[in-house]
Amino acid sequence: MESQKSRFSLHLPELVLVVLVVISGTMLALSSGGFILNFKNVGFTALSSVQKGIGIVTSGITGTFNAVHELARLREENAFLTEKLKNYEYFQRNNTEITNENLRLREQLGFSTKIEQRNFPAQIIGRNTDNLYSTFTINKGSRAGIKKNMPVIAIQNGQVGLVGRVISVGVETSMILPIFDEKCTVSARVQSTRDIGLVSGQGSASGMLSMRYVKKRVLDELNYGDLIVTSGENENYLRDITIGSISKITPLDYDSTLDIEVVPVIDFSRLETVIVADLKELNPNLVVNQ
Repeated sequence: MESQKSRFSLHLPELVLVVLVVISGTMLALSSGGFILNFKNVGFTALSSVQKGIGIVTSGITGTFNAVHELARLREENAFLTEKLKNYEYFQRNNTEITNENLRLREQLGFSTKIEQRNFPAQIIGRNTDNLYSTFTINKGSRAGIKKNMPVIAIQNGQVGLVGRVISVGVETSMILPIFDEKCTVSARVQSTRDIGLVSGQGSASGMLSMRYVKKRVLDELNYGDLIVTSGENENYLRDITIGSISKITPLDYDSTLDIEVVPVIDFSRLETVIVADLKELNPNLVVNQ
């Protein structure tokens, strides 16, 4: 055993030699600048990594801030453009409505100067509609010259049609009984055959009218779409004003007459303006076509 231990042990001279070799190598390395260069490389690499990380974080924060700012700007711009579009659409609707109103008034004014009877253009300002009694209120009354039982007509889509008659007159307003009311009866003719009958309403503004007392003998002469016009008899209504057109013809088994269904020429749900006529006075504004 003792011989083995002495085999691996170093003597003092040998240990001193090893230490001197290590110190000499270290001094040589330091003098050549090898360690300094390595330290510089290590420091530069570490610093570069830190700077790169800071740059990435800073870029991310800046990008996020810019994105938020841009989003806010886009939202503000979108709100502004949306409001501008609403205003544009509003003005467009107003312009369209004004243009249409001007066309209606011009059409009405043109017609009111062509009829022989004195007349009063008026606007509907109220409606009272149910199954038993239906009326329109207009903005003209006795102060304007309106009288009870005056006939009321209108021009709609270029077509002149019968509306009804005045049943009540106030100072500034009047009440009209329309032809679709059950209490309204009008003497009328089939325009093509000149056969006479009575037209009455069925109580609904969107419903049909009924013409009675036309003889069965003219059944073969009648056609769907034939116009029904006022007869002008009894001086209650203007003559040959369109009431509507035939939509159905039914021979009555128990009578010698026909039951004729009539579609009104006037769309009462869209009616806004009317013309009240005075059959007893001439039109002072009459324009005679040369």
